[in-house]
Formats: sequence, structure tokens, C-alpha cells
Amino acid sequence: MTDKPLNIAFSPCPNDTFVFDAWAHGRVPGAPALDVTFADIDITNGMAERGEFDVLKVSYAVLPWVLEEYALLPCGGALGRGCGPLVLTRGAGVDLTGKTVAVPSERSTAYLLFRLWAADVVPGGVGEVVVMPFDQIMPAVRDGKVDAGLVIHEARFTYQNYGLHKLADMGEHWEATTGLPIPLGAIIAKRSLGEERLRELAQAARASVQMAWKDPEASRPYVSEHAQEMDPAVADQHIALYVNEFSADLGEDGYAAVRGLLERAAAEGLVPPLGRDALSFPA
Repeated sequence: MTDKPLNIAFSPCPNDTFVFDAWAHGRVPGAPALDVTFADIDITNGMAERGEFDVLKVSYAVLPWVLEEYALLPCGGALGRGCGPLVLTRGAGVDLTGKTVAVPSERSTAYLLFRLWAADVVPGGVGEVVVMPFDQIMPAVRDGKVDAGLVIHEARFTYQNYGLHKLADMGEHWEATTGLPIPLGAIIAKRSLGEERLRELAQAARASVQMAWKDPEASRPYVSEHAQEMDPAVADQHIALYVNEFSADLGEDGYAAVRGLLERAAAEGLVPPLGRDALSFPA
């Protein structure tokens, strides 16, 4: 193996630091060394589109734009159930036809799920879609600057504090219509590293996940260091929700979820179509 560390970027969220702790700290035998950069997933999505890092944690929604240069690793990422984004409004039962909706990104699973939901349940189509920082969305809905907002993660538990109503749960709609988990974050690596190195990376990611499960306390300092002021109990819940069997291996359901999301999104004109072997990984 080369002595030069691989450049990797992932978020400071507890699920990512939990997954990568053992590998980042040299505790995975034989794994290549990592030079870690922390960045939110909107930033890493852009890094991937510019081809800036060897390995990245990105949204599954960005894959159609980057899979020519990057390969999807079959482990280390995040899929889940019961963790979908919400559409929030000031009042209950709002018809979104022609209305303005704030979203945190157009390169996210949340956005794709929202557009697929809207295609099914808003026959007239929503109006303007406005991208704004996620922490500004709930205040914007509350203050009447937009008619609705698409929110993720901890906003599931705090939107009532803004006097808002849950119009719909995008994850519930996805799971009810497909029976599949929600594809959230993917681990990708440059194809130019070569098939042997890609297999090594997948083995290292899988081993790092398994070591974190075997000894959760070992990762706690790394998780706490980067979780800012998040309550440790909340961090543990975050890890339990997003680090699951799909983190160790995408498996049949995982791949079906990813392909299903991206094929449905392509059919709606939201992303470029996937090539037949775009998700394949060297055996």
C-alpha cells in the first residue's frame, strides 16, 4: 500500500464519526491511512462534483452526477427507516398547489423524496422552490416568508416550538409506496484508485463499522469532540438510527432502494438517468 494518506471528507455528525473512528485512528489492521476533512454533506456533494477528494460521504441524490469518476462503496453509508424529511406548514391541511416551498438543497435525498411525493399528491404541482440554509427554514415558514418548508434530522422533534404543522412525512410516503429503506448518505471513492484499492477501502469501512459496534465506548471521544453541544443521549439515538445493517453492507434491499430512488427521480426529470452498471462494485 502507498504511504500517502487518502484524502477523505465526511460530516462531523455522530453517525459518521462513529463509523470512521477506528479507521481514522489507525485501529483497522491493514487499512490505508486517512487524512480527514470535516464538512457538511452539501459541501461534500460539491467536492464530489469537482472531483476534489479520494473518498467522500455524499448524498445518494448526487450520485448521477459523480458516478463516472467515483464508485459507490457497498458499506459505510446510511440508509434508514422512520427517518424521512417532513413538509411543514403554518396551518393543517394546506394545499401546496402553486405554493412556495423552502428546501435545504436540491442535491439531496430529501429534495428528491419531496418532489416524488409532490408528483403523487399535488396534481397541480408546487410553485416556486427556494433553497435556503436549513436553520432558516422553520422561521421562514412561521413568519410567512414561504408557504411550506422541507426539514430534516432534528427538526422532526422541534417544529412544534415554531407553531408549525406536519403536512406530510416524505419517508412514510417512500416506505409505503416502495417498502424500501430511505437512501441517505453514500460513501464513494475515486475509480482511478483502481479495483484492488477500492476493495481494500470497502473492507476497511466495513471493519471500522464492526469495530465501532463491538466497542462503542472506544468511539465516544471522537463522537463527542465533533458533535458540538449535542446531548450525548441524542448522539446515541442519532447513531442508533443511522448506523444499521445497511452501514455494514447495502445488500439487496439497499441497492434496490438506491436504484429505485434514482430511477424514479430520473423519470421525473430531476436527475440524469443512471447507466446500467453505474452502481456496480468490483467483486
